[in-house]
Amino acid sequence: MALPPLVEPAAELTKEEVARYSRHLIIPDVGVDGQKRLKNAKVLVVGAGGLGSPALLYLAAAGVGTLGVVDFDVVDESNLQRQVIHGQSDVGRPKAESARDSVAEINPFVKVILHQTHLNSENALEIFRDYDLILDGTDNFATRYLVNDAAVLLGKPYVWGSIFRFEGQVSVFWEDAPDGQGLNYRDLYPEPPPPGMVPSCAEGGVLGVLCASIGSIMVTEAIKLLTGIGDPLLGRLMVYDALEMSYRTIKIRKDPESPKITELIDYEAFCGVVSTDAQQAAAGNTITPLELKHKQESGEDFLLVDVREPHEFEIVRIPGSVLIPKDKILSGAAFSELPQDKPLVLHCKSGARSAEALAALHKAGFKDAVHVGGGVLAWAREVDPSLPTY
Repeated sequence: MALPPLVEPAAELTKEEVARYSRHLIIPDVGVDGQKRLKNAKVLVVGAGGLGSPALLYLAAAGVGTLGVVDFDVVDESNLQRQVIHGQSDVGRPKAESARDSVAEINPFVKVILHQTHLNSENALEIFRDYDLILDGTDNFATRYLVNDAAVLLGKPYVWGSIFRFEGQVSVFWEDAPDGQGLNYRDLYPEPPPPGMVPSCAEGGVLGVLCASIGSIMVTEAIKLLTGIGDPLLGRLMVYDALEMSYRTIKIRKDPESPKITELIDYEAFCGVVSTDAQQAAAGNTITPLELKHKQESGEDFLLVDVREPHEFEIVRIPGSVLIPKDKILSGAAFSELPQDKPLVLHCKSGARSAEALAALHKAGFKDAVHVGGGVLAWAREVDPSLPTY
């Protein structure tokens, strides 16, 4: 059922705004009143990446009066496959600034506030406080739990979206919803998955256009909440499969065991970016790409093992490496393939997966194994810049 509008309507629409938003104004459910509410709304978008890009563009086009952008990253060429708010000329620029300029091109009547900082437990409440609604399009669990807990503490609703390869998910969370059916992200996912269990988009990939599909649904939910129309996804999870072209909704129920959120915590520690075992294994057993290069040039006898997936190996590889995916090492299936008479050097894309594999090898008795900090990306950056990156 529809909820009361989140914001009061603005005093008026100018002649120029009436012309711009005329297709909204002639929809009875939106009308002048709804458009005035959008004009008066303040929406914060966390992340100007895959989901934040279409979300910001369509929120601006819809006439949301104030948009906040939280992002401290810079535009990389690999972003352009899906982050449509940025262009080739923006490569190397801060994403927040690039997003601001694109919003201005879409709608000069929108005020954009930039928060070019790493969102954390010290600043989240201060940043969130002045906004009516939050859109969370981040791609890591630590930030998702932080956004959730900050929104709960401030009593604010937020729209959450997630994408991976060909699948996307969207829901609305609002602990203090007027209908008394409030839920938060922890009712859906009480605990984060074990470190390394769920690959990020940078590791697993994402179909670029999926960002538009999920981002547009997030904006639809935002408009419904701001104007008080339609039936929002509060208490429901929408799952989209692009390959099957199917949408399904799953009922979310309040978790009676979910602890009451009373403060913000250390979310990196809570989610464990890498496991404790991996951290311990990597300590004192990490070499740099330049050290690896020296080992190769000096003729040391060792086996260089790439623990990424076969499709990643096809994109770029360090010369002399052999492919043994991480899961094969973690399961123990690869142990019989590994030599006992020479040291092992592991690497992955950036260092996290190889640290997990390193921990498994140390437990299995391969005590001399080390891994390359920064992985193949660091090799391309520090040793051979001619190699492609992804």
